[in-house]
Amino acid sequence: MIWNAFLLALRGLRRNIMRSFLTILGIIIGVTAVITMVTLGNGATAKVRQQIQGLGTNLLQLRAGQDTHGPGGVRASATPFSLDDATAIEREITGIEAIAPISGLSTQAIAGNRNWSTIITGSTNGFLAARDWPVTKGRPFTPGELRAGKAVCILGHTVAEELFTDEDPLGATIRLEKLAFRVIGVMASKGDSTFGSDQDDFILIPIRTLQRRIAGNSDVSRFYISVLNGYSIERVKTDVTLLMRERRHIRPSEDDDFYIRDMREIAGILSGTTQVLTSLLGAIAAVSLLVGGIGIMNIMLVAVTERTREIGTRLAIGALAREVLLQFLVEAVVLSSLGGIIGIVFAIAVSAGLAKFLLVPLVIDPGIILLAFIFSAAIGIFFGYFPARNAARLDPIEALRHE
Repeated sequence: MIWNAFLLALRGLRRNIMRSFLTILGIIIGVTAVITMVTLGNGATAKVRQQIQGLGTNLLQLRAGQDTHGPGGVRASATPFSLDDATAIEREITGIEAIAPISGLSTQAIAGNRNWSTIITGSTNGFLAARDWPVTKGRPFTPGELRAGKAVCILGHTVAEELFTDEDPLGATIRLEKLAFRVIGVMASKGDSTFGSDQDDFILIPIRTLQRRIAGNSDVSRFYISVLNGYSIERVKTDVTLLMRERRHIRPSEDDDFYIRDMREIAGILSGTTQVLTSLLGAIAAVSLLVGGIGIMNIMLVAVTERTREIGTRLAIGALAREVLLQFLVEAVVLSSLGGIIGIVFAIAVSAGLAKFLLVPLVIDPGIILLAFIFSAAIGIFFGYFPARNAARLDPIEALRHE
């Protein structure tokens, strides 16, 4: 019986192909919008996670000052750290893979007749380990260069491209402030950060060189601390906090004048934000599915009116009311399901194009595709039932009299 109803539904749809297409257009748009929004949202979330992971694995960031309003909030200033703090952390805290003292300033880098405004970052080879950032050309600093504060540097990928283009920068000399630095390496490219800044736009030099010969002080603004796999990040965080309170002579009743941020917290916040936005956009797009369902109900009511005599004839020659109900219900479900299938095809194509344009990974979720199809079919059942019930309740005599 269902197969016969299906064949009759297809026959009814073929009678008015254009009207059938316009009827399912709302479903097509709705399904396409829902799947596309969710797919792009998942891609944005995946990109955020990749970029956070690019900062380094199991990474803690220790900064001077008070983080009074959480991530991105106003921070009260405090006494800077020193290299002795890095030595103490490395010596007294277990579970640390690498620690990188950081100090930096903005400057103009000059190579020949080219110049580029960038950031000088003073640190050690611990920076490369903590940030999981390899040197693709050349080499890291030697212990002697770090101790003596030699005028050597490792270029970020962007700086190397801007100052040397197609030339090999290794062994070349660039000027930073009033000092000539020899290029000993070029770092791998990491691209833009989650916040849109270019991670590769900097020059790494020994921190003692920056302190003694450029900044003229011994300040360290922050530390990157990489925790060994298998060790509790929370335990290391607590141990570092206690050590810093002791070294900075903070009394038990006083607040910390520093803060430690776990990069996993930032990843969680940003991922949560993109997931909420994805859900919101998906919910808004789902409204168009309901609009498409109303369109199906409207067209099915018109179809019942147009085919009143046909329905009366079927009922007069012995067709049961439930058979008429099933016929029109199947017709509505076929319309909505067909719209769902076409919408899925369009959604995958549109998602692939937009993901490439927006530079986010294409993360197709089979679950949302299945859910969108089931929802579209359910809409056909829900909005098709009322017109189908009206058709099944027609009086055969009155239906045959209908003009």
